[in-house]
Amino acid sequence: MTANDAPSGISRRGLLGLAGAGVVGAGVGIGVDRFVLPRESASSSGASASYPFYGEHQSGITTAAQDRLHFASFDVADISRSDLIGLLTDWTAASARMTQGLGVGPDGAVGGRLDAPPDDTGEALDLPASGLTITFGFGPTLFTSADGTDRFGLANRRPAALIDLPHFAGDALLADFVGGDLCIQACSDDPQVAVHAIRNLSRIAFGRASIRWSQLGFGRTSSTTREQVTPRNLFGFKDGTANVKAEDTDQVNGHVWVPDGDSAAWMTGGSYLVARKIRMTIETWDRTALREQQRVVGRDKGAGAPLSGGTEFSDPDFGKKDATGAQLIDTDAHLRLAHPKQNNGAVLLRRGYNFVDGNDDLGRLNAGLFFLAFQRDPRTQFVPIQLSLAGHDAMNEYIRHVGSAIFAVPPGATKGSYIGSTLFEA
Repeated sequence: MTANDAPSGISRRGLLGLAGAGVVGAGVGIGVDRFVLPRESASSSGASASYPFYGEHQSGITTAAQDRLHFASFDVADISRSDLIGLLTDWTAASARMTQGLGVGPDGAVGGRLDAPPDDTGEALDLPASGLTITFGFGPTLFTSADGTDRFGLANRRPAALIDLPHFAGDALLADFVGGDLCIQACSDDPQVAVHAIRNLSRIAFGRASIRWSQLGFGRTSSTTREQVTPRNLFGFKDGTANVKAEDTDQVNGHVWVPDGDSAAWMTGGSYLVARKIRMTIETWDRTALREQQRVVGRDKGAGAPLSGGTEFSDPDFGKKDATGAQLIDTDAHLRLAHPKQNNGAVLLRRGYNFVDGNDDLGRLNAGLFFLAFQRDPRTQFVPIQLSLAGHDAMNEYIRHVGSAIFAVPPGATKGSYIGSTLFEA
């Protein structure tokens, strides 16, 4: 079945956004008229993979982490509550189609009238779904704007866990990479498919929301299933060894999904996302001795094993000392300060990506880690972990946090409804 055969579910206003005055913000292209591919399990990856958009939870959280990312934060325009619901409805319909390898509108990139703009920009024509997942989140300012205005009658429905993140020691945040009313995380094994999704959703939003900031990512820095090999970050170290895995049902239920009766009822089955853009001072790191690099991280650079011994997945022994009485894993090593044993058992499900955004005016690579972490409650998970790292981590000499945002990620949508419907309808 091609895009011409299937109804889009997008409102007339959404289609006008597609066909109207171009792309909003910093998005890029979109594709249509792609063949429907058979649904595969969440452990599959590559061009043949496809994941359902509808379900109890949103895809793109415990889904096997794909290789590419396009993340976008949006500001909502001066629109009504019903207009906002209309936008989410249109986004839902388009996302359900794109994640299955279909185009956005009923006519697609080439099936409409020649004297009218196409429903879709077409750069993903002939490309499969490529494991695309599209995940939505709501920022604190959607509930109450910076000046205290309750634009959409949602102020009393803001979850207690959707906090304004505190300022952490060492933060060097840039206004261009902070906050947002809404966010979309598009992950795929094909970069053009991920970019296509954000571009199309941005076009649909025309006149209702625009991109505040966005980020491209490559080379996942965490594994979210046991079948995936632990990747390396731009410092050359294996990253996310102790990450929560989809198969760890008890950990996922206890630390990722919001349970019934926890904070706002509409968030049951959802999660909370913290995004942090972390600039790495690559040139300084590259001139640092291997011994010092390993001391800073707390792991062997080759095997990924903790410096206390064993293999990559060995439990670190933070009390073990060398012959001189020195700790094998330093007190300010990143591994020690980030480990659940040092943070009252707090863990995160990380889905971060490397980024390289060209170079700065001094000729240094503008590169680093785009950190994404899902959790049940940032107040007891991300915040205490980051407070510990910000105050004592030896790695702080080589990194700067330049971007930051937090979002409530609602539960998955059901067919016939729209993403976030529990927030507006309860």
